[in-house]
Amino acid sequence: MDKYEDYEKSVKEQEKRNKKFLKEFKNWLDNKGLGEKTKRKHLDNMEFYLNDYLNYYEATKMEDGINMAYSFLNDWFIRKCLYASKTSIMENAASIKKFYKCMSELGYVKETDYEELVKEISDNMDEFLESLYEFDNFDDEYLDDYF
Repeated sequence: MDKYEDYEKSVKEQEKRNKKFLKEFKNWLDNKGLGEKTKRKHLDNMEFYLNDYLNYYEATKMEDGINMAYSFLNDWFIRKCLYASKTSIMENAASIKKFYKCMSELGYVKETDYEELVKEISDNMDEFLESLYEFDNFDDEYLDDYF
């Protein structure tokens, strides 16, 4: 098998694992009394985070994704998603926090890691939104990081 085939196989394994986590997340959301549209948004956001972002460069386990939210919200999502907006960044941040709260309650990730995630997102939301603004307005400072 070549490297790409190994990568594809690893991604398929992660996607299979992620189905289980997403199903458990759906059940968790169902028990929170949220509306169908809200639940669908959280599930869609997390399916994207787990299966697209975490597997973009290399197949990455859900458990390791708890440490990758900052780079997703501050950079990758802004550059890769044409629909990135203040609202979509805030919605994705909320989905990530809810998902990892669920994973923490179910024992898949440590509660201390979840608490660090929440703090990191809360402490950096202004930075995420500033990065979006700079990217959308072709700010030289943002572009200097890439060229």
